[in-house]
Amino acid sequence: MLTLLPKQNTACKVHLEKFLAQNPFPEPLTQGFFYREKMRAIHNIAPNQALQTILEVGGGQSGLTALLYPQAEITNLDLNPQYAQAPCNQQERVRFVCGDATALPFENNSFDAVTMFDLLEHIPDHQKAVIEALRVLRPGGFLLISTPNENWQFPYYKFMKSICPTEAEIMAEWGHVRRGYTLAELQVLINLPCQKYATFINPVTVLGHDIAFSRLSHRQRRFLCKVLSPLTWLSYYLHQPHSKGTETASFWQK
Repeated sequence: MLTLLPKQNTACKVHLEKFLAQNPFPEPLTQGFFYREKMRAIHNIAPNQALQTILEVGGGQSGLTALLYPQAEITNLDLNPQYAQAPCNQQERVRFVCGDATALPFENNSFDAVTMFDLLEHIPDHQKAVIEALRVLRPGGFLLISTPNENWQFPYYKFMKSICPTEAEIMAEWGHVRRGYTLAELQVLINLPCQKYATFINPVTVLGHDIAFSRLSHRQRRFLCKVLSPLTWLSYYLHQPHSKGTETASFWQK
């Protein structure tokens, strides 16, 4: 059973449709559709509870946590100091901190929630990053994570290899040091029970994802994503939180 945090004078998570409409990825209904899938999964597992202070680790320039909890005070920590100038980090309620996920410059029990969206697969010492996240999280606080899972591979289908970079090339470009995690591996890493999870980018919608990161020209990528759009949307609507997907959003509580 979840232990609820004391209710703050702060709004809960934003309505799903408003959240999805703010997809920050370019061309959000074609080449950026996979990001919509990610946002829906994150919204699914995010607690609908008032949170006052949230730490987003590795939030970069997407501002995803600020979109999810539009009234909360967000601290966005990232290694890249240039992200401080991103519009999402210029909001009055957002504070940008340049720092390392394995050495968070915050006191113990400082935040109601910590988010780590598509982050752990980038960090060599992911155990230290999780320990740090839990250290700064208040008792009863929420940890929200998204990562590739055991089904992730690039490209997903062999017939796409002729138009896509290799998996090693794409992992190097994205800065991934590992392919992903099963839920069991995450549970060992976090040492807490998973309260809720939702998968995203399924074996049909993954076609659009892989085309978006293929070697094809921008025009070709956009055209193919539009051609696949009816199938992508149908599979998106039919996808259930525990259906097969290549990535997973999960919710943990300290």
